[in-house]
Amino acid sequence: MDSTDIKLCMFLLVNSRTPYHELAGRLGLSINAVHKRIRALLDLGVIRAFRARPSLNAVGAVTVWVYGRSGADRPSEVYKRLKENESTYWVAISGGGYLYVGGYLKDLSELDTYVSFVKKEGGISDPTVGIQPSGRPQRAQLQLLDYQILAALGKDSRKAATLVAREVRASAKTVHNRLERMEENGLVDFSLDWYPDASNDIISVCHIDVSGGTSRTAVLSSLRQRIHENILVEIMFANLPNQLTLFLWTNTMRQMDGLRELISGESGVVSVTMNILQIGYMFDTWRDKLLTRSGDSAN
Repeated sequence: MDSTDIKLCMFLLVNSRTPYHELAGRLGLSINAVHKRIRALLDLGVIRAFRARPSLNAVGAVTVWVYGRSGADRPSEVYKRLKENESTYWVAISGGGYLYVGGYLKDLSELDTYVSFVKKEGGISDPTVGIQPSGRPQRAQLQLLDYQILAALGKDSRKAATLVAREVRASAKTVHNRLERMEENGLVDFSLDWYPDASNDIISVCHIDVSGGTSRTAVLSSLRQRIHENILVEIMFANLPNQLTLFLWTNTMRQMDGLRELISGESGVVSVTMNILQIGYMFDTWRDKLLTRSGDSAN
């Protein structure tokens, strides 16, 4: 992948229904060039599905990460056990047997049970747990037809509204209006099943510890200005106030080492740990099952 492919993926991760003409305008490319790049990313296996799901806010979910060094005999086989839990949406293995597990919990009361599950099945004796709580929106909620529309879009979120309308037995105008309402109220996530490890690029998870008197938001702002083309994802866990986690993209190990040195020299940064992702897996969760049930009820 080149930097344009990365930007294209970032736009689609934020909203996988973004029209081709809008993507072309943002990237300074022709519509045909955008088509070709997306097709190449699909053929390569970097993009595997365009997804539609109820947003985390819409279902009041809590995102958690449980990660650490795995003592499992075969870390590459661990994901098969971890995916059996309907909360697990992501498992990634990095160098040195370091294991990352992402889960969507229905509420925080499930946290202890889920962490215990990951510790046992992932072989992580002393995990770090990061929490990203989500609040239920006040202005609106998803209705049955909304769920049915999202079920029709489930693994093809770029599907035309006219085709969705036939599946849910509504007018194209109604589908369009419903989608517009869901987006305006933050009730839907249009994203990707994204596997950057399918390319030859280097994707690393960078854990940045900042001093107690330093604002991690200020550190992030500074890094955005200096290495914005390398930053894929930014994460700040509510329960880890002195830690900032970044997913970084580079073409070479030398570039990665250069980023490590640059970040380490940032004012207020105490330590930097970078783990190269070797392989990742994404799974359907209870959020996806909500769509399956709603889709069935429409038939």
